[in-house]
Amino acid sequence: MYGKAFAPEYQGALTTLSVNSSLVDVLAAGTERLAAAERAGEHAEAARSGLAVAEAHRRLGQVREADRAWKASYRAARDAGDTAAMAWALWSGGTLARQRGSFPLARRLLALAAELGEHAGDVVVRGYSLAGLAETGRIQGDYEAVGRLHEQLLAEARRRGEARHTVWALEGIAQMHRNAGAYDTAYALFEEAAEIAGRADDRRGHAWALRGLADIVSARDGDVERALVLLSEAETTCRTMNLSSALAYNHKMRGNVLYRAGRYAEARELYELALDEFGAMSEPRGEALARLGLAKSLARLGRDRAETAAELAELAGRLERIGLRHAREMVARAQKELGLDAEAAR
Repeated sequence: MYGKAFAPEYQGALTTLSVNSSLVDVLAAGTERLAAAERAGEHAEAARSGLAVAEAHRRLGQVREADRAWKASYRAARDAGDTAAMAWALWSGGTLARQRGSFPLARRLLALAAELGEHAGDVVVRGYSLAGLAETGRIQGDYEAVGRLHEQLLAEARRRGEARHTVWALEGIAQMHRNAGAYDTAYALFEEAAEIAGRADDRRGHAWALRGLADIVSARDGDVERALVLLSEAETTCRTMNLSSALAYNHKMRGNVLYRAGRYAEARELYELALDEFGAMSEPRGEALARLGLAKSLARLGRDRAETAAELAELAGRLERIGLRHAREMVARAQKELGLDAEAAR
């Protein structure tokens, strides 16, 4: 039913790159091809090779370079009169904006990308852009608004046999069920995503699915060792492909698993590591979640209650400003868990 996963963001002379190519290799090949296209005055090729450069920088956590690259790709596409390439550049820019916590900008860029993709007749960039909008809403916790869109995109991906997008949609829907406490449903969806990703050789999607399974195994079953094994398998893929963001989220999840097991000192070390990693790539959502885990761990290790209360209150305010509804609810639960909800209400 599903073919091998492919990477439509690697275009022009870079179509030989695999979805599993190391991001360092993608960046090197893209930079070389971009320079050649610019020397030759080939605007269309510069736009498409520049897209690969932007995506490699983004996934490596190099946000300034990614920001410059997607904008340069858009300008080159505009100069070439290539509407589809313009849409792809805007998709990259919108995805970067979401990664940086700029959700209103992300929605604007992704909506425009979807519109241009439709005008250009490029169903893939339209689908990726709609998926980006769905993921933006999901990350913010607006499940009611984007749940139907996730299901619609899953149906479209299944119909076309697109393994990578099917895996993405399954994982997004699974995460919403997990956050709602429907562990069994979430587990089944993550399991299906892992199976499809494995058959399609989508290592990135497989690593994210393993992370989801580890979370369920830990939260639902209390099986610490199995959860850690799943995370170790996913971490190997993250390191092989230089997936900086996925690796940081893996470390944060390992902290979650250890915290639930009462291994607070070990959890603290993992949260500190993840916090440094998220900070290096300017990813505010991951940084906030790592801070939350670290604050909880330190509280369990005897930190002064007033200090913990102050940090959680500050973190709650920050998440409110960013617009991360679900993460804000997680802080409220932490305040209640630690008996600090009365302090937070003052």
